[in-house]
Amino acid sequence: MVHARIRPRIKSSMQSGRAREGAWLLEYEPTEAKRADPLTGWAGSGDTREQVTLGFPTLDAAKAYAEKHGLTYHVTPGQVERPLKLQAYAENFRGPDLV
Repeated sequence: MVHARIRPRIKSSMQSGRAREGAWLLEYEPTEAKRADPLTGWAGSGDTREQVTLGFPTLDAAKAYAEKHGLTYHVTPGQVERPLKLQAYAENFRGPDLV
């Protein structure tokens, strides 16, 4: 049976906006180990499902797709959003107070 992983879409470090923030991705788990190509040395396998990533607007839609197509799946939680530490540029150069 084919196994899949469902996870939330993570914002890229190059992305400043919040587009597609609530989207979910379904990725197939690899079925065979990767091996080094003798000519180039690159790692690869014959498993083409590993290249497929499906996007869904909600977690329920991703689960419904997996159940409809007979996939076993597990849901991985998203990253915890860390609060921003706002500080002034001058604080980088602040030293001990001289008395």
